[in-house]
Amino acid sequence: MAKMSSSIQRNRIRSIDMMRGLVMLIMLIDHVRERFFLHLQVSDPMDIDTTSPSLFFTRLAAHYCAPTFVFLTGLSAWLYANPMNSANKAKPTRNVREFLIKRGLFILFLEVTFITFSWGASFQTLYLQVMWAIGISMIALAVLSYLPRTLLLILGLLIVFGHNALTPISYVPHETGYTLWTMLHDRGYILQSAALNIKVSYPVLPWIGVILLGYACGPLYSQQLDKARRGRWLLGLFAVSLSLFFLLRGLNIYGETLPWELQQSAITTLMSLLNLTKYPPSLAFLVFTLAGMFLLLFAFERVKDTQFAFLDTFGSVPMFFYILHLYVLLVMYGIAFFIWGANKGKYVGVDHIWQIWLIAAGLSLVLYFPVKWFSAYKSKHHAPWLKYL
Repeated sequence: MAKMSSSIQRNRIRSIDMMRGLVMLIMLIDHVRERFFLHLQVSDPMDIDTTSPSLFFTRLAAHYCAPTFVFLTGLSAWLYANPMNSANKAKPTRNVREFLIKRGLFILFLEVTFITFSWGASFQTLYLQVMWAIGISMIALAVLSYLPRTLLLILGLLIVFGHNALTPISYVPHETGYTLWTMLHDRGYILQSAALNIKVSYPVLPWIGVILLGYACGPLYSQQLDKARRGRWLLGLFAVSLSLFFLLRGLNIYGETLPWELQQSAITTLMSLLNLTKYPPSLAFLVFTLAGMFLLLFAFERVKDTQFAFLDTFGSVPMFFYILHLYVLLVMYGIAFFIWGANKGKYVGVDHIWQIWLIAAGLSLVLYFPVKWFSAYKSKHHAPWLKYL
């Protein structure tokens, strides 16, 4: 993001970048788990009878990543469309549709090329994951952006709150509507053949709702709303979201397909309560994770410039970090497999979840330096291609 001169504008952008940076590092932990703890893969929702608390809460932390990415993508689109000049006065609005379509298509290209290859070093199976969801959501927002912001807010709320009511709708492969519904709401394969498989891991309908909410919340960061008022709004959104979670989820009313139950211990009861569906993200999943995001956005705006600066760095070039860390993990896994072989069935892995956190911590330190270099390079140069990273 461009450097702003005002304290409010600078803090606002830093808080958003720190929020992105935090979830990028959480995502790093989860992707290390995907590489070196795959022999104890978790389901969705997780099976609390076979998942240890340490693995459960490690996976739960990663739930915050996708909602934060998508919501802040929508919010950033509003900021792009409503820029401020160096005197903090409104400038003419920019063409947000062109911005969203170009970047959405670019992200989709990355998903089916560089990102797909980074997972398995092949193109036999295309996994349409979080970048697919972000890319499609950006294009959907571009199509809908001509609508009044209030209508976008209503539409976003209807999708987020209403999509769980669509769960009974299902199609079987080769049935008319199966491919479209798989892309929108039910994950699964839309193509299976000897040459190529395509699996939708992130059905996009709920994520379209989230990006619309992010765009509608863009004015929270307008110059007309000062830090104190923005803070009250963020805390209010946190309180409302968390209250909705405990009301709907706590009473097993609506918004999650798997009801929670009292277990033999407090920790497993908590695990049952927080065992939320991610594919597609249930209403309970979204209000719980977005509540945490609102609270952290409030907190990050109130830290000193020198505090958590490393998060600011990681969040300033998220796409660069995303692709870089995937290929570093691919190389690491290949080296580990060459040295130790398949020590966990058909995988190579470690024995304990704390080792996953240790590997991720070490990687975050190593990757900080190229990320910092690229962030500085991007701030000093204005080549069009840099905007995409």
